[in-house]
Amino acid sequence: QVQLVESGGGLVQAGGSLRLSCVASGRTFSSYRLGWFRQAPGKEREIVAAISRSGSSTYYADSDSMKGRFTISRDNAKNTVYLQMNSLKPEDTAVYYCAARLTYSYDYISDKPNDYRYWGQGTQVTVSS
Repeated sequence: QVQLVESGGGLVQAGGSLRLSCVASGRTFSSYRLGWFRQAPGKEREIVAAISRSGSSTYYADSDSMKGRFTISRDNAKNTVYLQMNSLKPEDTAVYYCAARLTYSYDYISDKPNDYRYWGQGTQVTVSS
């Protein structure tokens, strides 16, 4: 089992940047595939980005509103996955969650919330106009 703790959220003006971090407990972090999701009030949880166990495969939401602005990365030595968010917009306001699932595949990634077993508590990101 793994526990995930997100940090790095906050209030930022439109056009600004934030880097979210998610630290995982346990000694098998490198065996997990990871994802960042977000959920705005009244909306369903949606994928932002995902990264494979090896780190060689990444996925970004197929959304014009997010393309090119977010970058997911992982540091297995620090048991941490990051989400760099640039050129933030008010519509990026949401609670951001990291998620993980143990996998034997080095390159498989998923954009579906149901494919992840472990979730953090979320960190609030608010972008003011």
